Amino acid sequence: MARKTSRARTLTEIRSLARGHTRTALRVLVGIMRSDEATPAVRLSAANAILDRGWGKAAQPIENAEDGAPELVHRVERVIVRPEDAVGGDAGPKV
Repeated sequence: MARKTSRARTLTEIRSLARGHTRTALRVLVGIMRSDEATPAVRLSAANAILDRGWGKAAQPIENAEDGAPELVHRVERVIVRPEDAVGGDAGPKV
């Protein structure tokens, strides 16, 4: 148990040390983003890093594949969340 506590304390210390460099890291990213010497890919990467840290990563849309996953989710929801809607006669829940 002491090992878990020690590890958690170490991770907290590492995070604290890393956060102490936030301003410098942000300045570096901005400098790279604005640099005429950096390649467009590197500038874009720096810009994305700045946006991700400032606004959070953009939500990734779920692609609606034709594998029936959305229908399965709806069926599971009917059985678990609204079981009264899933019972059909004496057959029980349809999954």
